[in-house]
Amino acid sequence: MEIDRGSVRRLVEMTRAEANRVAPESLLVVPLGATEQHGPHLPVGTDSMLVEAVAERAALALRDSFPVVLAPTLPVGSSAHHVPFGGTLSVTSVSFYSVLMDIGRSAASGGFRRMFYLNGHGGNHELAQVAARDLGLELPIAVGAGSWWAMAYDALIEAGSPTIRSIPGHAGGFETAAMMAMAGHLVREQRPSRPDQPAADPPFRSPFRTEVHGSWKAIDGFTDNPAGASAELGARFITVAAARVAADLGSFYSNSQADI
Repeated sequence: MEIDRGSVRRLVEMTRAEANRVAPESLLVVPLGATEQHGPHLPVGTDSMLVEAVAERAALALRDSFPVVLAPTLPVGSSAHHVPFGGTLSVTSVSFYSVLMDIGRSAASGGFRRMFYLNGHGGNHELAQVAARDLGLELPIAVGAGSWWAMAYDALIEAGSPTIRSIPGHAGGFETAAMMAMAGHLVREQRPSRPDQPAADPPFRSPFRTEVHGSWKAIDGFTDNPAGASAELGARFITVAAARVAADLGSFYSNSQADI
């Protein structure tokens, strides 16, 4: 699933003068990842790799619509629930929120008036939304936040049916398939297997939030069966998600034009 990386405008490749020139009319997309255990078969950088892939493809789809600048992916998030397994780097919820606030403030000082936190890790989900809200209240800018798999949830369910219906899960069929498509050489074999369970709504679709101490250890750090994953399904997931994210970013940009 190679893309023309040169077609994506990246903040890290700009000079300060170039960044200052494009900032006022651009949408700054900040991918939020994590470095954390992903079962016995996926790399600890899974969330960072996948959110960056979706962000790149969404930015590429929008290049003829309005200017998009892709910030570097934040590779560490709020992952305390995975620390006991090892292979995990984490910051506290308070620290992660503060980092997002500081990134937004510095971007605004550099002239960006529209920014979007595109999240790829479940532990960051609510924190990114709160930071977006608070930045938009504090500064004369427009800020959005969303998790790529939540933004594209209905389309992803349709794309995975009937084989994979637990989306996003953690190190299960969905993420395994996506990684097989994006970086198959990093998916270890033999993949673990467990009996398929009825698909449950993910936490972000529930009317309340729960966390049960020790629950991640009880399921060995992965939520559903990765055995049915395939690179073909993963490529479909990434394509569908990038299209949905691009559409949502386009709506966000258009709707923010009159606000700032």
